[in-house]
Amino acid sequence: MLPQNTLSHAHKMKLRWFVTLSSLPLLGVVTAFGIMPQTDAISREQVSVVEDIALPASSTVVGNATTFWRNERIQRGDTVAELLQRLNVDDPAASNYLRRSSATEGLRRLPAGREVQAETDADGALVALRYLSDSTSQVVVEKRGDSFQTRTLPAVTEKRVQIRTGEIKTNLFAATDEIGLPDPAANQLSDIFGGDIDFHRDLRKGDKFTVIYEMNYNNGKPVRTGRILSAEFVNHGRVFRAAYFQTTEFSGDYYSPEGKSMHKAFLRSPIEFSRVSSGFSKSRLHPVLNKWRAHKGVDYAAPIGTKVKVTSDGVVIFVGAQGGYGNVVKVNHQGNFTTVYGHLSRFAGGIKKGQRLGQGQIVGYVGMTGLTSGPHLHYEFQQNGIHRDPLKVALPDGKPIKESQMTAFAEKTRDLFAQLDTFRNTRIAKLD
Repeated sequence: MLPQNTLSHAHKMKLRWFVTLSSLPLLGVVTAFGIMPQTDAISREQVSVVEDIALPASSTVVGNATTFWRNERIQRGDTVAELLQRLNVDDPAASNYLRRSSATEGLRRLPAGREVQAETDADGALVALRYLSDSTSQVVVEKRGDSFQTRTLPAVTEKRVQIRTGEIKTNLFAATDEIGLPDPAANQLSDIFGGDIDFHRDLRKGDKFTVIYEMNYNNGKPVRTGRILSAEFVNHGRVFRAAYFQTTEFSGDYYSPEGKSMHKAFLRSPIEFSRVSSGFSKSRLHPVLNKWRAHKGVDYAAPIGTKVKVTSDGVVIFVGAQGGYGNVVKVNHQGNFTTVYGHLSRFAGGIKKGQRLGQGQIVGYVGMTGLTSGPHLHYEFQQNGIHRDPLKVALPDGKPIKESQMTAFAEKTRDLFAQLDTFRNTRIAKLD
């Protein structure tokens, strides 16, 4: 006969089940702490111990209250069926809707790399699917009863301020690529300082730059590069700084800390990041005619199709073919300046005589029409009918900040210039 305080086997089993079930909430808490990211404050002596714990068989859950979100990127040559398979969607009705409905035609045309998110229940049935059709619109497909509904909503985006610093080793684009600065921001950087720095000739190894810019995010993913807020470029020891300031309700520009416009009346170059293949000269051996003659402009070697920008606001006075120039556009600026863009492969759409152009507007594309031995742009700068060297002529300044706006300008840009100071001081400290 067993002692009175000895529990029966059945009683012991019941007690074990009770203790195990009672511990489940606590185990969940332990697990939550176990997946927290480690920090330097956590002792290096801490050891994680994982043990297998036998759990009782769970009872059958009535209905599917649990759903799952999965993300996948469109792959080149993807079909809807292949995409749904990677998203773990097992739903013939959803597949049929997404493959055939006109409302989901945009899904079938998404470019490779675009992300698609799908919500499914525990059985793989589609609950919802969403994707960005562009940087401003989000398409949502949702299950409604026995059918599906597609809606287009404004994309929920957030702006984040990014800061990048770089150093020139070969050229600007190589330096911006090395630090992960998006191409749109790199183009803005060249536009901001393009009136003071000739990025074809003036760059030196060791030149440094800092860029503070906005990036738009959707669901934690970068979708569009925003505006540069402020920037600094140290070129051969000369320091150039600029910050954006909204001068009117609808427009703004970049200005130095003193309120001087960074945009000259003329861009220094009509092409981004090309090479000067032939400079301004009173006597040059023509590569085609094989004769010595004056070269009254600058040649920029660039691939056929490279965009050519008008260097200042103006009015088109000629567009068409003209002798050795080939396809050429001529633009008058302020009455006493003229610029010429020759050897174009084709003209930009809508370019015609009498048309008004804004600085930076595309007028055509690099080619090799007319008398030329290779693809390049021939660019001329004339002042009162006299040819000037585009690389050396003193360019007129843009309009500075109005006196009435200087106080507002100083207040709005104070922190932006202070941030540039912080990064410059940090860089100097590292060198020391």
